[in-house]
Amino acid sequence: MKLLLTFILFSFFALRLFSQTVPKVENIIIVTTDGFRWQEVFKGMDSIIAENPKFNQNKKEEIFKKYGSTSVLERRKKLLPFIWNTISTQGQIYGNRAYSNKVDNANPYWYSYPGYSEIFCGYVDTSVNSNNYKANPNTNVLEFMNKQKDFNNKVAAFAAWSAFDRILNEQRSGFPVTCGSQSFNNNDAAQKLMGEMKRNSHPPYDTTAYQDVFTHYQAMDYLQKQQPRVLYISYGETDEWAHYGNYSDYLDAAHRVDKWLNDLWNYIQTSPTYKNKTALFITVDHGRGDSIKTEWTSHNSKIADSHQIWFAVMGPTIAPKGEMKTEVQIYQKQFAQTVADLLGLNFTCEHPVAPAVKEIFEK
Repeated sequence: MKLLLTFILFSFFALRLFSQTVPKVENIIIVTTDGFRWQEVFKGMDSIIAENPKFNQNKKEEIFKKYGSTSVLERRKKLLPFIWNTISTQGQIYGNRAYSNKVDNANPYWYSYPGYSEIFCGYVDTSVNSNNYKANPNTNVLEFMNKQKDFNNKVAAFAAWSAFDRILNEQRSGFPVTCGSQSFNNNDAAQKLMGEMKRNSHPPYDTTAYQDVFTHYQAMDYLQKQQPRVLYISYGETDEWAHYGNYSDYLDAAHRVDKWLNDLWNYIQTSPTYKNKTALFITVDHGRGDSIKTEWTSHNSKIADSHQIWFAVMGPTIAPKGEMKTEVQIYQKQFAQTVADLLGLNFTCEHPVAPAVKEIFEK
């Protein structure tokens, strides 16, 4: 009887200790890099595009030196070392269609506003059919999180493109969306300076979007000072340079985003607030053309392949399965419930919400 009582007590305290030490996701950082193709993610630099004088910016030798290799695995590591050295060993990467691991837009338009709306609303509203669309009438998952007791005033978004105040409906949503030429807080010296630098810079494309470097450092400064539970960062240069047909700039922009992901992860894993408590979710709003190589610059419902996307995820409770090679069909509209599930929340609102990506949670 004493042995039985001892065993019961031992089991009780062991289970209690185990429950206190098993990590869980308490925070999440969501990152998008606009229109970055799955082809480069999984195969690295495309030599056909890089060799084309129309696209290589007279930098063929430089592109091949920086990102070229006869090995696909080496090419993709050169381009995206953090994704292929860290996420591939500690997280999960979806979207390599060579293995029929398919991730797609569910919306029929295959460009930015509808794509971001699908990501964050978990729902396809076919009336959201223009990049100039009004403030999004659909509740998004960040807005939902900001209304939860443990997340209220702990949600923020930073984006290069000025449309995000409409996409996330900042006025209604109630959390800060710093996008385009905006500063987060002019009472903070660093944020004010970064805003002034942004506005005094010369945008290399158009004035609806600013360089990713400003977005990144505004977001990093906010992360370190405000320590949000949920942070969204949207980079845009991969899309901008692709539309210009500048393949060297496109690859360099993706390489910088990969470096910034590494910086984010290093900060997370050295911060007591975030270490072993934070998930990183990375994806895109749409793909680009590929079967007709000259269409890599474009994306819409008339451009073949531009509905094809990818995503990666890493953090506590997420099994380190690496590159996913199982046949599956996943849609962008599943991401909203997925990030909510990771935080132990059930995203519900006035519109239907697609189910989470169940594969992420399988051991």
